[in-house]
Amino acid sequence: MPAEITQLLQRWSAGEPAALDQLLPLVYDELRQLARSYMRRQASNHTLQPTALVHEAWLRIGQQQPGDWQGRVQFFALAAKVMRNVLVDHARQRQAEKRGGAQELLSLRHAEQQGQETEFDLLALDEALQRLAVLNAQHAHIVELRFFGGLTIDETAHALGISHATVERGWQGARAWLYSELQR
Repeated sequence: MPAEITQLLQRWSAGEPAALDQLLPLVYDELRQLARSYMRRQASNHTLQPTALVHEAWLRIGQQQPGDWQGRVQFFALAAKVMRNVLVDHARQRQAEKRGGAQELLSLRHAEQQGQETEFDLLALDEALQRLAVLNAQHAHIVELRFFGGLTIDETAHALGISHATVERGWQGARAWLYSELQR
């Protein structure tokens, strides 16, 4: 099946839009799994569901210029990045609404429960990743593929064309740097 995915990606790159339609059934379950992984890090009251995340990401992927596809890993790296962008856009929209747009009334009980939830701050992580990319683009790519893409160290090494050991060192260094940045 990875060979079939690669072949369809290459056909799409060659200008055959129907190949993208044939690709969806082959990658849909993995995209849903990736979306569920993202959503586990979000607050339980998050308004975006994994299915909606997959569909929005798929629409955005379809609007992009097809690249020179090397295979499945490269595609899922792109899908991870697109899903991250969808979630960041969604978080920014929610933050804008909290500042005055589309306010909603909620009971004290509901407000109390919301205050107890620990929400993963995707915007802070995205900003920290952007700063990391300026300092060390390779480390930022490693985080994107490992954390957001759910790729293994070997898959990340393959996607970036670097060694397993380089990914491990980059992953450790990037996590330490991000932890420090997010604590500020």
